[in-house]
Amino acid sequence: MSQTPPRTLGIIAGGGPLPSQVARAAQAADRPVFLVGLEGFADRALLTPFSHKVIRLGAIGSILSALREQGVQDLVLVGPVRRPSMLDLRPDAEGMKLMGRIGRAAFGGDDGLLAAVVRVLGEEGFRVIGAHEILTEAVGPRGQLTATGPDAQAQADIQRGITVALALGAVDVGQGCVVQAGVVLAVEAIEGTDAMLARASGLARPGPGGVLVKLVKPGQDRRADLPTIGPGTIAAAAAAGLRGIAFEAGGTLITDRAATIEAADAAGLFLVGVEPTLQT
Repeated sequence: MSQTPPRTLGIIAGGGPLPSQVARAAQAADRPVFLVGLEGFADRALLTPFSHKVIRLGAIGSILSALREQGVQDLVLVGPVRRPSMLDLRPDAEGMKLMGRIGRAAFGGDDGLLAAVVRVLGEEGFRVIGAHEILTEAVGPRGQLTATGPDAQAQADIQRGITVALALGAVDVGQGCVVQAGVVLAVEAIEGTDAMLARASGLARPGPGGVLVKLVKPGQDRRADLPTIGPGTIAAAAAAGLRGIAFEAGGTLITDRAATIEAADAAGLFLVGVEPTLQT
């Protein structure tokens, strides 16, 4: 009895290590893989072991053609991409049509834009899935992962951060914030987590350091732009004088769990997965 061949997975790759990690996980499950590295964002060295093509973000027609030529059926969007201006984007003819179909979402928050992109890609015949559906071991669990855990003050700061991050996410602004002794030092917007942490470092108050809270936006389509942390996040948090990081359990990707936990332990930071719906 013949088996149905595995569906070919396409990966539209932004920056960082996650695109290659998703590709390796898919290959380990005997799935054919093809990556489109977004020029200026994807790490070409990480793409080299896989069948891939590097294409600029605005060349939508070329991206869709490459995916179809490789027989891609399922599609993952993964890795950070800085949103370009329309001038920098220079969309091709297909890109202009796609922008028209996305409509006003192109000029709103990131989540609204990504949800519209996912919808349009579905209309183009691709089944868009989340990176977490392939890279299941990267999904951060609930509970304390490090030797050090949050004390009562840090717990209070986490709860304050959850309240703030959920409010930010509800208006599609960002996924995180930094709180110290109940004071919100910084919130994440278009600059991203590392830039927010660098900004927060100059705003810290005397006393125990603050905490970083990262959550999925309420109602966010989890097939794109899940919160992500890794060893680089730990280094940035330590440089900012923070005491630890709380992330949404089941909705956050940890790019290299072992290395991230090791880095946090070495820096004396806590790393804890929380479930905002369970907080009081």
